Amino acid sequence: MSTTIVSVFGFLENQITIYLSTVSLIAGVIGGLLNIIIFLSLRIFRESSCAFYLTIMSIFNIGQMFIGLLPFILINGFNVELSQSPLFYCKFRYYAYQVCALISMTCICLATIDQYFATCSSPRCQLWCNIKLARRLVVIFVFIWFVHNIPYLIYYDYVVSTVTGKTTCVITSKIFQQYATYGIILILGKLLPICIAFFFGFLTYRNVQEISYRTLPLVRRELDKQLTVMVLVVVVFAFFTVMPYAFVYMLLQMPSFTTDPFTAAQLQFASTLTLVILYMYFAVSVT
Repeated sequence: MSTTIVSVFGFLENQITIYLSTVSLIAGVIGGLLNIIIFLSLRIFRESSCAFYLTIMSIFNIGQMFIGLLPFILINGFNVELSQSPLFYCKFRYYAYQVCALISMTCICLATIDQYFATCSSPRCQLWCNIKLARRLVVIFVFIWFVHNIPYLIYYDYVVSTVTGKTTCVITSKIFQQYATYGIILILGKLLPICIAFFFGFLTYRNVQEISYRTLPLVRRELDKQLTVMVLVVVVFAFFTVMPYAFVYMLLQMPSFTTDPFTAAQLQFASTLTLVILYMYFAVSVT
C-alpha cells in the first residue's frame, strides 16, 4: 500500500513539474520583460530609485527562470540527464542560481526600504530616495553576491553515488555544505530578506495612510502610492511563496524525517510542490 502511495507522489511530482512549472516559466519571462520595458520606457519610472530596484529585480528574476526553473523542468519533469554536461555547467548553474536569488531578494528589500523613506514626512529621510544612491547600492550588492558565492564554483563537482551509481552535481566540502544550507539558502536567501521586507513594508503602509493629508504635488503623491502598492504586493506574495519552501527545506535537513521511506516520499513531494511555488515569486509581474 505504501509503495503505491509513494508511486502516486512521484507521479504527482512529475505532473506538477511539467505543467505548473512550465506556466510559471512562460509567465515569468514574459512578465519580467514587460516590467523592464515599462520601467525603462517611462521617464517618471526611469528617475525613480524604487522603480530602478524593481527593474534590476526583474532582470535577475528572468535569469532565475532560465538558470533555475528551466533545468528543474528538464530534470524532474522530462527526465533529461544533465550529468553529462561539462563540469563548468555543474559549477556555474548553482553559482548563478544563488547569485540571481540573492540579488532578487536584496532588490525587494531595497525597494521596500526606499519606499519607507519616500513616504516619510521628514524631508531628510526623503533625501535617501535618489537614483544615484540606488545605482551605487545595486553595484555594491551585486559585487558582494558575485564574490560571496564564489565557493559554489570551487566546491561543486560531479560525484558518483555508491548506492545508485548515478552521477550528480553536489558540494564536496562538508563545511561549505552546512554554510550553504543554513547560512545562504535559509537565512540570507529566505528568512532575513523576508523579515526585512515585512518590517519596512509595515512601516511604509503606516506612512502611506498619511500621504493624502500632506501637501505634496499630485504626481509625486500618486507615484508614491503606485510604487508602494507594487512593492507591498510583491512583499506579501514573497512571504506566501518563499516561506513554505523554507519550512519544508528545514524539515528535510532533519534525519528523523527522512529515514522512513513513506515520510521521505511525502517530504519530497512537499519539497517539489513548495519549490514550484517558490519559483512563482521570481515569475511575479509587478506592473
